[in-house]
Amino acid sequence: MILTDKEREVYSWQIDVPDFGEEGQIKLKESSVLISRCGGLGGIVAYELAAAGIGNLVLAHNGNIQNSDLNRQLLMTDQSLGTSRVESAKKRLLDLNPRLNIEIINENITPLNATSIVSKVDLIVDAAPLFEERYSMNLQSVLQNKPMIDCAMYELEAQITTFIPGETPCLSCLYPENPPHWKRRFPVFGAVSGVVGCLGAMEAIKVLAGFGEVLAGKLLLMDYRNNTFDIVAIHKNPTCPVCGKQ
Repeated sequence: MILTDKEREVYSWQIDVPDFGEEGQIKLKESSVLISRCGGLGGIVAYELAAAGIGNLVLAHNGNIQNSDLNRQLLMTDQSLGTSRVESAKKRLLDLNPRLNIEIINENITPLNATSIVSKVDLIVDAAPLFEERYSMNLQSVLQNKPMIDCAMYELEAQITTFIPGETPCLSCLYPENPPHWKRRFPVFGAVSGVVGCLGAMEAIKVLAGFGEVLAGKLLLMDYRNNTFDIVAIHKNPTCPVCGKQ
């Protein structure tokens, strides 16, 4: 696969980045990424990957656009209220990058569909709010040997890490059990989900293009209320039921 003259022009500024270059751009063009939920967090990941020249996106998100989505879900519009989230996301992304291949799935990830959906891609970005969904992707990440970028936010806080099967802990090492206090609805500013979405997109780009240092085995924690940023090590659980035998 080679770049067209149009692609070289569109991506010329990032092709100048050391250790990335045209080879890295071709790797992005050849790659496919699953984004689970394309709302406030996943929508920003999708938008930044589309802008960066990713070749293929699979967007999985059930439901229609609601008024309460509009403070943070920047791929949605007021004019599209009541219509499919993934349809709106696809349209907005193709307006930015018509060279992008997009498959939309009007479903959330479940244990029943995770195997087939993850099999379509090279890398997973977990932007889902519910742990049942996150655990389903984590299992398939390990079984299918696909890296997973895990992003989350709450109020003015955010976190992100990269799971690489066979090398790092997995989500079940970090969260052995579904946190009982966690709810589907939680307080958050759109700007916070936007920040971690940009970080998630950059992690995906680095993993796919093979340059820079990724957050493998490390958890980046952000508290924007107090302007603190920390990186802590996370460790593999040797008895983890998902990745413990790797």
